[in-house]
Amino acid sequence: MIKNLRLKTWTKQSKLIHLACFILYSLCIEVGAKDFQPIGTVNPSKYVPAQKQIAESKNGMVTTQHFLATKVGEKILNKGGNAYDAAIAVGFTLAVVLPRAGNIGGGGFMVMHDSATNQSYSIDYREMAPAKSFTNMYLKDDGSFNDDKLSTFGYLASGVPGTVAGFWEIHQKFGSLDWELLLEDAIYYAENGFEITPYMGDMLTKYEEKLSYFEPTKKIFMEHNPDFTGSILVQKDLANTLKLIAEKGKDGFYKGEIAKRIANEMQKNGGMITENDLTNYKPQWRKPLISDYRDNKIITMGPPSSGGVHIIQMLNILENYDLKLIQHNTVDYINLLAEVMKYAYADRSKHLGDPDFFVVPISEITNKKYAKSIKNKIKIGESTSSSKILPGSFEEIESVETTHFSVADKNGNIVSSTYTLNSTFGSGVTIEGTGILMNNEMDDFSAAPGIPNQFGLLGAEANEIQPKKRPLSSMTPTIVMRDNKLFFTTGSPGGSRIISAVLQSILNIIDFEMDLEEANKSKRIHHQWQPDILQIEFSLDNDIKQQLLNLNYKVEVIDPATCLQTIMFKDGKYYGYGDFRRPDAFASGDIYD
Repeated sequence: MIKNLRLKTWTKQSKLIHLACFILYSLCIEVGAKDFQPIGTVNPSKYVPAQKQIAESKNGMVTTQHFLATKVGEKILNKGGNAYDAAIAVGFTLAVVLPRAGNIGGGGFMVMHDSATNQSYSIDYREMAPAKSFTNMYLKDDGSFNDDKLSTFGYLASGVPGTVAGFWEIHQKFGSLDWELLLEDAIYYAENGFEITPYMGDMLTKYEEKLSYFEPTKKIFMEHNPDFTGSILVQKDLANTLKLIAEKGKDGFYKGEIAKRIANEMQKNGGMITENDLTNYKPQWRKPLISDYRDNKIITMGPPSSGGVHIIQMLNILENYDLKLIQHNTVDYINLLAEVMKYAYADRSKHLGDPDFFVVPISEITNKKYAKSIKNKIKIGESTSSSKILPGSFEEIESVETTHFSVADKNGNIVSSTYTLNSTFGSGVTIEGTGILMNNEMDDFSAAPGIPNQFGLLGAEANEIQPKKRPLSSMTPTIVMRDNKLFFTTGSPGGSRIISAVLQSILNIIDFEMDLEEANKSKRIHHQWQPDILQIEFSLDNDIKQQLLNLNYKVEVIDPATCLQTIMFKDGKYYGYGDFRRPDAFASGDIYD
């Protein structure tokens, strides 16, 4: 008899069991021959998730990966701000209270549905390759890959940040409150500090070596090392930077004192970002991808995010199956999802890149006939080796540490946004005197054919480095509508696992009719084609493991690497849930009339 992997309703005992699975999947950062590995272990048994139960409200909802940022978003809505105002305030606050992923030194994507126009929008505020960058910048003279990890650590790893410009652009189009008001709380927490939670303290300890390598970074984050218990993290330089942004808008970041400091530090330390790069940076409004799945409207992000394209592709394949009949997280279900994921990630490796530089065959990949052709190759009860799955041919030719937040207001405006520094604490570089922790997004380009990035993802010509190009991403902010109203929003951090996590959140809610708590607490699986490994969270029943091994899967049990931030609208109420996989995550619906 096949056992079911779905997590049951949590008792006190089962909570303790699953709290023991909070250690995040981490990748080491190397500089030359030196390995920067997390030191010590994170002891998850002492964490109490901030989210105790599903939040609900008639007037709006905010869900983020830090309870302080959630409360800031809620405060903005209570002041009469809309979802866009709250999202901007949340984004700036996360740059302070969630420094491993929240940022003004990185970039991301936002998908929106506007109630006034009844239209959907998306904006790409992804980082951009500096003008001086070039295709082979991380290769040796003989054409081989330079394993000094210059694309992941240090000044050469950073692309031109897009977060501030993206937030400014959104405010200009949709904002209702004064810009300065949206930064007040972020400035307050940076200037006066906030208490380091046990989880954050353990993350700082885990990345002690990386955070101690560059003096400006060490001065900020290692002041209380080795004991962070009850300590206050103060970031005075970041507060001053945020004050300039509050006063001058995006010019406070991309021009003047801050831009000069970034450019000077880059020049002194071998980085490529110049003042001109900063001055010339512009976010791009892009047409969102829209599809349907079982009478639900899927609104998601297009390239250079790969997530939306492949979410639609995989849903197109899966709608040919009765998933309820197969049953959730049975061996047959895991088998089916793994095979579907292989085909999607194979296509990602060849066909996805910045659409401003490369013709991405979106309509072909998301075509339902193409999905049927893939479906016909899949046989439940069999597994196809990744070496035998090739990217589709058409006539026309991502960090574990990302953060997602979702906001909905009482007027029906919806925001789903994912942004990142790429890997945990980005490049490890803090720009002297600014408090800005910089991204290491250049690693998301394809350095060379056949060379995987730090998340094991392969790329091709579509994603090669070119000046002013935006690297491919797995970020997948998504909105699902039913009967012309919000059904739910979803999105997650997790590098390459973002796409598979978002896919499973959609299936859990639509096909298996789970509530937000059930949908979040269900085990997630992941397969990204290469390497040919089936990953499953938490633990694996021996019977199921043996059946998967009999299907020739190489199975790996992993610690959780994703964290869905989801809002649902049902029967006139908003419901929110902060994924327990990051214990500081929190959704709040205490929003007043």
